[in-house]
Formats: sequence, structure tokens, C-alpha cells
Amino acid sequence: MAAFAVGAILRLITMFGYGPAMWFNDSYQYVNVALHPRADVIRPAGYSLWLFLLKPFSSLTLVVFTQHLMGLATAVLIYMLLRRRFGLPGWGATLAAAPVLFDAYQIQMEQLVMSDSMFTLLVVGVVTLVLWREQLTWRIGAAVGLMLAVTALTRSIGLAILGLVVLYLLVKRVGWKPIVAMVIACAVPVLGYMAWFKSDNGKFGMTYSDGLILYMRTAVFADCKKMEIDPRKELDLALMCLDVEQRKPYAQWYLWGQGQGRDDGTASEILHRWPGKKFDEFKNEIAGRFAKRAIMAQPGDYLRVVATDFLRSFHWGRPQFPEAKTFNQYEFRPDQPARLEVWSTYQGRADTDAFMYEQGPPETKTKQPWASFMDVYQDWFFLRGIMLAPIMLIGLYGVARRWRRLGGPVALPWLAAFGLLLAPAATAEFDYRYVLPAVPLACLAAAITLRPRSAATSAPTTPSE
Repeated sequence: MAAFAVGAILRLITMFGYGPAMWFNDSYQYVNVALHPRADVIRPAGYSLWLFLLKPFSSLTLVVFTQHLMGLATAVLIYMLLRRRFGLPGWGATLAAAPVLFDAYQIQMEQLVMSDSMFTLLVVGVVTLVLWREQLTWRIGAAVGLMLAVTALTRSIGLAILGLVVLYLLVKRVGWKPIVAMVIACAVPVLGYMAWFKSDNGKFGMTYSDGLILYMRTAVFADCKKMEIDPRKELDLALMCLDVEQRKPYAQWYLWGQGQGRDDGTASEILHRWPGKKFDEFKNEIAGRFAKRAIMAQPGDYLRVVATDFLRSFHWGRPQFPEAKTFNQYEFRPDQPARLEVWSTYQGRADTDAFMYEQGPPETKTKQPWASFMDVYQDWFFLRGIMLAPIMLIGLYGVARRWRRLGGPVALPWLAAFGLLLAPAATAEFDYRYVLPAVPLACLAAAITLRPRSAATSAPTTPSE
């Protein structure tokens, strides 16, 4: 209870110091979709629909308040699962929930107008429901499926988590009814969203960005000479080729970098060699084919960049990456100018969209001493990557120790954590915010592995135990 109270107080200090909310590059698109509801071509609209539901209150303060509640709820789920299902002592369950409660970057993410807090709560909620009881009924399976649908509509990787949960339940042999109920409950909302996407954009799907994002992943190493692209036979792919002498040090630039009207071999110019918007079916399809060709032709280079990005999660500090502007948006900065972006959006502009949603000034205003307190707090209180590494290794040991049962209950949270760390490195690029959803799952796996023997015998257990 004391740890929960301290976590709540830290969040109140953040709201006092950085109101009404903090902004990230993606925040403006989320707000724009909330103002003009549609199936967005860049990312699923689940979080924007949440903003839409809160729009009548015209309060970004309310938005971030709900996100702080989501962070606290995530910690409560971890604590309750470990205490009631796995019999850990209170101090052990609290320790596992501590990164969510006290990590300054977790708290700062909750203050941003971003989907990450919702996504983290949903993923932890799914794992909690699946592991909560020995027997999984079809009703619980349906509840898990609905939660997975919302997870997928918040971030596309939720569909991969569905596959992981299905695999886990098959190994556990829970029977066909819970699994079928879960898949149907997940499929109905997702297919409904895909039908909405077709109505708005002309194709049955969820986005027009998966191919373009994979293209940006491969752009840092793709070499058309090694890929053996013949311009006479494959002109569309040849037009996607990059000048290997002008490589950028990070992948995000190749999709989000702004061109200057010059055909200098940079990706931002390449994506404008065809008319129309950057995110459309045609460009997405060509970019996806180019990326897959690059991976097949240069598997060693692909594995190298994936491994490099994956290992960024385990640094002692937080080296600046991918570049200063993005990196600084994850920091409490009491001296940061309170200005919003002015780029064009659908039927509007980024800063005016924010004003319309708030119905008043939406810029982040810092107030002392609260803003400086969180700035100093962030310098010291966060889970360093070098600490995440042994947490992951403990969970891996727990999976290996239960190899006869394919990992037992440790496998689900550990594989989910591993997947959430690996997926950005494999399909997009490392970003510090992608580490945060993996942390509570890694802590769950480690805590289940290290639970005392007395807890293992007194708590209800699965056959794998």
C-alpha cells in the first residue's frame, strides 16, 4: 500500500509540473484521428478512439490522469497475480511491480499523449487473465479475446500476442472451447475494424504502413548491387534504391525525415517519386517488396542491425538515440520551450488540432518546484537496461528449468517480454519507449521463477509446477 501511495504521489507531482500534458511526435496524429474519426492508414485507431470518448470533456489533463490510473492499475495486476495465484510474499510482489510504480520514464510516458500506457495495461491484463486460474473457461477465454482485440487495435503487435497466447493454451491443454471463444472474440472486432478500413481506404486491412516501416528498417543496409535489382526489369524496385554513400545513422529518418526538394538519393525524396500521399497502398506494397528482397539478399546485414538494436535495451545508461529531438521528448525538461509542431494534418494542423481538442492552450506548461523535482528524480530513478538483462535471464532460467512442460507459467510472460523487445528491432528500429511494455512482463517471469518453495506448495499450481 505504501509503494502504491508513493507511485500515486509521483504521478500527481508530474501532473502539477507538466500540465496539461506532454507531447511526442505521434501525439498529434492520435489527436487528429480523435477529432476526425477514421481508420487511419498509419496505425490502428484504438487509442484515438479512447481520446474520442474523452473529447466531450475537452481536457488533456483528464486524458493523462486516466493514463496514470492505467499505470497504477498495471502495478496492481502484477501484485495481485503474484500474491494470489503464485503465493509470493508481499515484499516480493511489490518488488516485481516497482518498475511500473517508480520508473521515471514510465511516469513520463503516462504524461505523454501516447498509446503506450494503454497498451501496457492491456498486455499485462491479458497475461493476468490467462494465468489467474488453473482452469480456463470459455467465458474467460472470450474476455481474453476481447482484450486482445483492443490490444491489436491499439498496436498491431497485439495480433502476434494472440498467437503466443493460443500456443501457450495449446501446450497447457486447456481444451478447445476457451481457445475457440478467445479467437472468435478477438476476430470479430478486428475484422470489423478491417472492414471499416476498407470502407475508408479501399482495402481490407489495418494500415498502409507495415511495408513502409519494414523498408525503413532495411534502408540502413540495403544495397541494390547486392540485391541484384535490374532497372530494366524491376523499375519499381530500382526507384527505391538508396545512395549507399549517404547513409543515415538511424532508420527512422528514412520514413519520417523531411526532404528539401532535391533528388539526393535520400529516402524522403524516394518516397515522393510517386504522386500522392506517403502512406498509400501502392507505396506500401512496393516498399514491402523492396524490404523483403533486401532481407533475403543480405541476411547477415539484417541480423546485424537487428542484434545491434535489440542489445540497445540493455545499456547501463540511456545513450542518445535515434537523434536529439526524439530522445529529448522522453525527458522531463523544465526549461523546454512550450511550443507545438505546426505541420499539416488531415483537415488541419498539428498545433490547432491540439487547441481544438483542449478547447484552450494545449502547450505543456512547467510549474515549479514540481517540474524540477521530476527532472532530478528522472536522473536517478529508472530501471537501467543493465538491470533488465539479469531480469530477463532469470525468466529464461525459469523457462529452461521447466523444459519438460515447455516453460510452464513462466513461458507466457517471458516470451511476451522477449517478443516486445525483439519486434521493434526486427521490423522498425529501437526506441526507448518500446522497452517499457516489456518490463512488467519480464518482472512477472522472474518473480514466478524465484518464488520461494513454500509459496509454490501453498499456492494453487499448474500441472507444469
